[in-house]
Amino acid sequence: MRNTVITLLLVLAAAIGAHAGQIQRENMANETMNPGDVKVLLHTSLGDITLLLYGDTPRHRDNFIKRVEAGDYDGVLFHRVISDFMIQTGDPQSKNAPKGKMLGAGDAGTEIEAEFLFPKHYHHRGAIAAARQGDAVNPEKKSSGSQFYIVTGKKFSPAQLDQMEHRAIMQHKQDVFNRLASEHRDSIMSLRRNRDAAGLQALQEQLAQETERLTAADTTYYTPEIREAYINQGGTPHLDGSYTVYGRVLEGMDIVDKIEKAETDANDRPLEDIKIISAEVVK
Repeated sequence: MRNTVITLLLVLAAAIGAHAGQIQRENMANETMNPGDVKVLLHTSLGDITLLLYGDTPRHRDNFIKRVEAGDYDGVLFHRVISDFMIQTGDPQSKNAPKGKMLGAGDAGTEIEAEFLFPKHYHHRGAIAAARQGDAVNPEKKSSGSQFYIVTGKKFSPAQLDQMEHRAIMQHKQDVFNRLASEHRDSIMSLRRNRDAAGLQALQEQLAQETERLTAADTTYYTPEIREAYINQGGTPHLDGSYTVYGRVLEGMDIVDKIEKAETDANDRPLEDIKIISAEVVK
């Protein structure tokens, strides 16, 4: 009798958990939109995906709407798919591309100024972000005019997030120091021309002290909400602050997961074409 009761309790708990999860998913799908938010429906060859574009990243939102209304996404392939990472699309050269052709270099011919709003928008599972060229040729981290990716990601342990948080804080300190050094470039060049090693050392120490003052409050990087999302749902935290996140998937993550599981070639292109058939703004 006791075993029967325990079994019934376990079944009931599982049912309650499943129901709660369904309610959570429905609430997310029906969540009230903020001013300026826009919905876009992607009809893909594997099913529909509904996106929410954020109103507080207006440059990226408006550009996306412009591409949709111009039909730029109609027929483009998901040309880069990486398991536990993301699925990428938007290369205009992928339309009707022959099998095996390496893709990803195509763009709409324009770049978009970055709109980093971390920690408000971050690379959680289902986040939509802009692809871009690397830092070496794109130090301002401007976004591609057409290519974007949807995060699938993976789950991280608290210890892993602690390590990533430490690296992020150190990188921020380095960025602040580099900015200060750039502002003192003329002085640095003059000291170098005069071979004034003592002067250079003194200036370096001054900039280091100023960096520590400006970053004294930088003791945390991830909010409790972000940590919970990366631990329980997953994402790609190493991209935070480097690529503009400007939306998320409202419905259709099951379709995103299907795309992610596609068999790919050495260039991460699916062996069987997966495409956006058409896209439309949801009024």
